[in-house]
Amino acid sequence: MDLKLKNKVIIVTGGTKGIGEAITREIANEGAIPVFIGRNKINGEILLNDLKNQTKEAYYIQVDLNNTESCKSAVDEVIKKYGKIDGLVNNAGKNDSVGLEFGSPESFEKSLTNNLNHYYDMAHYCLDALKKTKGNIVNISSKTALTGQGGTSGYAAAKGAQLALTREWAVELLKYEIRVNAVIPAEVLTPLYKNWLNSFNNPQEKLNNIIQKIPLGKRMTTKEEIAYMVLFLLSEKANHITGQHLFVDGGYTHLDRAIT
Repeated sequence: MDLKLKNKVIIVTGGTKGIGEAITREIANEGAIPVFIGRNKINGEILLNDLKNQTKEAYYIQVDLNNTESCKSAVDEVIKKYGKIDGLVNNAGKNDSVGLEFGSPESFEKSLTNNLNHYYDMAHYCLDALKKTKGNIVNISSKTALTGQGGTSGYAAAKGAQLALTREWAVELLKYEIRVNAVIPAEVLTPLYKNWLNSFNNPQEKLNNIIQKIPLGKRMTTKEEIAYMVLFLLSEKANHITGQHLFVDGGYTHLDRAIT
């Protein structure tokens, strides 16, 4: 299927590792131009050089999105280089384990800054460009927004807010024909997920227990499977889809995990 994304300029925040890296790579594979943003210069340059070696157009911006002015400067840089923005994938964030009992108002506020504020900032500063291209926005959320996890109030609150903003922006931007959707992963074996597993005494046992509760295929979702859904939503094949929360999780969130 030709998604007709060739030469589309698409920003991916947190686009150097994990789900973001997969999205960046698949955008490039479709002939579009990923502009991926991340704080780690080494990771960014490794990915950029790899894509360039495959003769694929891509652009890396090293910036900390937790600063509003940095979000604005990143968007300005994209406009200066390419003259347009066709899509925004809000993906950057981290499950930072800021809980209610073992947290504080200060750490909760910081978690919201790290996981939520830049979703709004990037969408705000991209909006004028998206109006011109009738582009669209995809927000990457998490099943924790619906299920809870325990010990991660900041992250769960941010992810829930992302889902609310998805619906809110979809309504507000209807008049510009800008579509806004959210993709909701559950269990994806990213580097951050591995770090979380390693916090347990027996990471492999913990992983095995989780896998056995994933209804479809008793396996983790791959980061590429998340990326495929994002690309579909970015494409004209999804031209009548907006305000949706799409789960790519093997049935983990909604199917009875007692299914055998």
